[in-house]
Formats: sequence, C-alpha cells, structure tokens
Amino acid sequence: MAGSSHQRVNICFFLCLVGIVSASEYSTSSSSTTSSGTSSNYLLNPFFYAFKCPQALDTIKKQVTNAVSIEPRMGASLLRLHFHDCFVQVSRLLVNGCDASVLLVDTASFKGEQGALPNVNSLRGFGVIENIKAELERECPGVVSCADILAVAARDSVVALGGLGWPVSLGRRDSTTASLSGANSDLPAPFLDLNGLITAFQKKGFTVNEMVALSGAHTIGSGRCVLFRSRIYNESNIDPTYANLMRANCPEIGGDSNLSPIDITTKDVFDSAYYTNLINKKGLFHSDQQLFSGGLTASQVNVYSTFPLIFKFDFSNAMLKMSNLSPLTGVQGQIRKVCSSVN
Repeated sequence: MAGSSHQRVNICFFLCLVGIVSASEYSTSSSSTTSSGTSSNYLLNPFFYAFKCPQALDTIKKQVTNAVSIEPRMGASLLRLHFHDCFVQVSRLLVNGCDASVLLVDTASFKGEQGALPNVNSLRGFGVIENIKAELERECPGVVSCADILAVAARDSVVALGGLGWPVSLGRRDSTTASLSGANSDLPAPFLDLNGLITAFQKKGFTVNEMVALSGAHTIGSGRCVLFRSRIYNESNIDPTYANLMRANCPEIGGDSNLSPIDITTKDVFDSAYYTNLINKKGLFHSDQQLFSGGLTASQVNVYSTFPLIFKFDFSNAMLKMSNLSPLTGVQGQIRKVCSSVN
C-alpha cells in the first residue's frame, strides 16, 4: 500500500511538472510575436463567434469527427492543409500565413498554391472544408472565415485521433490571392537535411525544439513513393527489414503515387510512436530520419519516445503558435462565401 501511494505521488509530480513546463511554453508562444508574425494577432480571441455564430465550433467539430471516423487518414490531411496554409507568407501579395490561401484554385490573375511541388497531387480534404463552410453559410452567412475553419479543423482532427487539443483563437480573415512561388519556396521538403529543416522553421520563428515537436505530425498520415524512394533504396541509416517492406509497395521504377504509412506502427493514432520509429531507423522520409542521426535533436527524440505526454503537450503548444502566424484580421482580406474562390 505504501509503495502504491509512493507511485501515485511520483506520477502526480511528473504530470504537474509537465503542466508547469507546458504552461510556461504556452505563455511564451501565445503572447510573443514571431519574426514572421504581425501585431494583428491581438485581434484574435477564442470567443470571436460567441455571439455572431455560437454554433460554429460545434459544427466544425461534428463534421471533422465524422470525416475522420469514416477515413482516419483524413485527420492527417486536414492537419496538413492548415500547416501548408500557415507556412506560406508573401507580404507584398497579402498572402499572410494562416489566411486560407491554400484553398484557392487558379484564376486568370494568379496561380494557386495547390499546384506547388509540395502540394500537387498531395493535398486533400478540400471537400470536407467546403462542406463545413456550406453548413456555416446556411447557419450564419458571411461570418466564419475559411482560415478559421482550417485552424479549428486541424485541432479537432488531432483530438479525434488521440492527441491533445489547444485553444484556437479566432477572427482570421481570408486572403484574396495566393502564391505559387511562396508555396514552392516556404514549405519544408521531405529531402531536407537537419540544417535545412532548422533553417526552414527558424524563418517562421520556430525554435529547434518546436520544429522537432511539429515534425511529430508525421505520426499520422501517408507518404507517396516518389518522396521516399531514394531513402529506401539508397540510404544506409535505415533498418534493412523496414526498407524491404517499404520497397514492396514502392518499386524503383513506377508507382510514384503508391502510399505507405509514415508511422508504420500506429498509423491512425496520434501518439509518439513516430519518434520510436526514428530511434529504430524506421523514418519514412529522409527529413524524418534526420531528427535522429547523431545531431542536436536526437536527445529530444529520445524524450518524446519515452514520455508521450510531453510530446503531446509540446506539439499542442507549437501548433498554437503556428496557428497565429501572420493572420489577416480586422478589415484585411474578406470572408469568402466559398473557400475555393474569392467573392
């Protein structure tokens, strides 16, 4: 009995410690302005739709939960849509981070971001977002932005697959243009080495630790053969059995669009198995395995593998920070009626 009591004290101490650390990080990330951020962030707040459209969050959550229950992979797709939206910032074009520019299709005046190399034949989940938007337009016309739908849908997707939530501040507005060149230059590629990853995330104001935490998004979702073929056939820091398994669905020639789970252990669960896979040399992408290749991020990978709850807290805090990257607010941009086109 005494031993059991002592164990409970230790568990309580650990959870309290995690809470203290995470609370400190939350305070820092939510109140500071990143190098990519703007002072307009203060206009965002979690209660933005409390009176204008009080059912908005419930509507989004219901549709996201339903979509993920039908197809768990959709959770990763919606999370990725938000990430690929926020990371593209071209101030001279008023493409400002989390502004739903990624949802715009090509027009006569601009080429959209969906045709960028990191996005083409890859991004998905547009139908889910449009269905949510259509329902919200019926409930409260012209009120809820597509950018806010993306931000909330990403959070609800992570929760639906077992992750922790985070408070999403609301009030983003939608861009009236998009940037193909920005998407090609700003989004981190799966072929990057560790230094390249660090640089790409630092440009958006993220620390190395936050980069490692956000990489954990790869605990869900799938990757196309063309993006990891070189790794499974040419690299040495890969488990041979794992490489052979991946080769079965990714031949040296052809099959570019064949899909394999990024986290082969628990592909539809938001957990820390991704980091354990890296320790075992089972990272699918070159950029994944770079996090555990003898560099300065290896110790953090070990921590996340051993203490999944720390990863989940850190991921949530980093996502909170990412969701506030340079939003359009106030009278900037517009509230689109349909997410794929400007009004």
